[in-house]
Amino acid sequence: MRLALLSDIHSNVQALDACMTHARAQRAQRFAFLGDLVGYGADPVAVIERVMLLTEEGALVIKGNHDALAVAPPAQQKTVGDSTAAWTHGQLNAAQRQWLDELPMTYQFENALLVHASADNPERWRYVYDQRAATASLDAASAWPEVRYVFSGHVHVQTLYYRGAGDGLMLFTPQPGVAVPVPRHRQWLGTIGSVGQPRDGKPLAMYALFDTERAQLTFHRVPYDHHTAAVAIRRAGLPEYFADRLESGR
Repeated sequence: MRLALLSDIHSNVQALDACMTHARAQRAQRFAFLGDLVGYGADPVAVIERVMLLTEEGALVIKGNHDALAVAPPAQQKTVGDSTAAWTHGQLNAAQRQWLDELPMTYQFENALLVHASADNPERWRYVYDQRAATASLDAASAWPEVRYVFSGHVHVQTLYYRGAGDGLMLFTPQPGVAVPVPRHRQWLGTIGSVGQPRDGKPLAMYALFDTERAQLTFHRVPYDHHTAAVAIRRAGLPEYFADRLESGR
């Protein structure tokens, strides 16, 4: 099975379409969406419609913190993420909001656990930024005896950790387009990056492809029309910051 892993689309339909096209060209057989379908961007309805349609073909979808915010926007804006929650809520119809609300927090696919943030209390949306946080997530995933892989998003960067001979984790920095062997006798945690809001200074969408038969994980960067996505944010009257971020990749 060649499973395409996509996360943090953030209502960026241009980036989503580019990644889906690229994944199909890489012979992806199934899609998995690791949360934050919406938030920040200008096209939440188009993104949700595409993902809902893919579920009819077997796509897996889990909930992210921005999906939860779109269902129940905070009364007061305390974070940057809060600033588009009410607008996104208003764009969605009742059925779309209900669909988001009913998404699971985690999903086990064969020997992989899919979770938006950390598997350690996933409802707390902890970021997996370093080896310590990755260790906590992998340790929590031991509650699923068959799990050898944890795949998550939330941090908007692509990283890979693995458990070596000792208890500590080793960090591996993947290169785009290069398949990484991820043998099943080790434990692995990958943060697959953001489709719709990369933050490493490169305005290239991110996703990963997991080949379960060959035990290989390939991280990809995909060019997309980020200028059109930024223009859509401005036309929607959303904060200029989010448009600038797409154009700079930061």
